[in-house]
Amino acid sequence: MKLPDKVMNCIVVFNKDKDKVLFCKRKKEPFKDRLNFVGGKVEPGEASEAAAYRELQEETGISRRQIRLYRLMDLTYYYQDFILEIYDGRLNEDVVLKEETNPLLWLPLDEDYTDRERFAGEQNIAHIINIALMYPLPPLHETVG
Repeated sequence: MKLPDKVMNCIVVFNKDKDKVLFCKRKKEPFKDRLNFVGGKVEPGEASEAAAYRELQEETGISRRQIRLYRLMDLTYYYQDFILEIYDGRLNEDVVLKEETNPLLWLPLDEDYTDRERFAGEQNIAHIINIALMYPLPPLHETVG
């Protein structure tokens, strides 16, 4: 089976204390009115990491100097014809969010992220958060070995 051409990203953003996760409330389909991670499309010819930082800046106002993103996993959706690249990161400082289109909110880690009525996707948000929590996120100034 051929790999999909379309590439999207989602960014799991933890607050500075890593006890809350950033979500947007989608204004359009798919998953209109449900909560999802911020993210968007990787433009043709654009590097994946650059696209993640660009989407994060556009949708939240969070800049590269405020967070370091790590590629956590990729999900390939053959029948929907796209690859979803998942990044995660922890803010280096408290930030004032700047909404582009979708309202933004912080949710605590004890939410029921499997609630299909409230969250986008097919219960994969809970899985993604659980995987992201398994790995320590070093402060912005540290390098990963």
